[in-house]
Amino acid sequence: MKRIGFLGLGTMGSPMAVNLCKAGYTVYGWNRSDGKTGPLLAAGGRAAASIRAAVRGADVVITMLPDAPQVEEVAYGPEGILANTRPGALLIDMSTIAPQSSVELARNAAAHGIRVLDAPVAGGEAGAVEGILSIMVGGEADDLEEARPVFEALGKTITRCGTHGLGQTVKAANQLVLAINIQACAEAVVFLEKSGVDLEAALDVLSGGLAGSNVLTRKKTNFLNRDYTPSFRMGLHHKDMGIVTDTARAIGAVIPLGGIAAQLMASAMARGDAEIDHSALLHGVELLSGYDRPQE
Repeated sequence: MKRIGFLGLGTMGSPMAVNLCKAGYTVYGWNRSDGKTGPLLAAGGRAAASIRAAVRGADVVITMLPDAPQVEEVAYGPEGILANTRPGALLIDMSTIAPQSSVELARNAAAHGIRVLDAPVAGGEAGAVEGILSIMVGGEADDLEEARPVFEALGKTITRCGTHGLGQTVKAANQLVLAINIQACAEAVVFLEKSGVDLEAALDVLSGGLAGSNVLTRKKTNFLNRDYTPSFRMGLHHKDMGIVTDTARAIGAVIPLGGIAAQLMASAMARGDAEIDHSALLHGVELLSGYDRPQE
């Protein structure tokens, strides 16, 4: 597995492709829009002019795209992955999409002799840059073991969650917990500020107890400074919560807090917050609490 076709050089995909180059792989990168190949080229990778050029001769094809429609766009059709990747190659979809879409991709790829793993990630842009992502894998165990060196160039926690689609199911659960946690932290921030407490000191205390979490630790600066520079965009988390609620309905799981979190994210989208960090759920709590501070 020395040659990799990497499709999707965005916020997450670009540093991931760079880390694969650093690990010694020959990486052919392609992106749907122009101007994204600079970091890959600087790391010794190669730019592909088309999907066909990226995947031809590849041992592994990796997709890192926003949602199922984009994955399906690059996978299917005469110019897509399935039509141009050699039989026996491994397609690893590291996008976050609906579990059923991953199941369908694996089934369609099998008809072309291509193996598939769904392998969504958690850890955000910082985790992608540092190569410490958590990777949730769905698919055959033997395929995961074959791909493990590739995953080890990208992340530190690599776990097989079960068959096709179950990596995506675990990622959906991750996004459910994350959304509720961010919302809880945002409510605590407003609660503390309106009580007159020193916010930074209070968040430090909370972080040291049972209320502590990775969200509180990693988003503390965002909350204190109202800095919503995106490490994970609200629009993407809103999309993920749609996956959560649709999947919960399909399997008969009741997620009342998840439903509320999804609606609060929908409210953020309606305010025009799609392109800023998901920690901006705090802005919604401020508005509900009568703050007149302008959004930063």
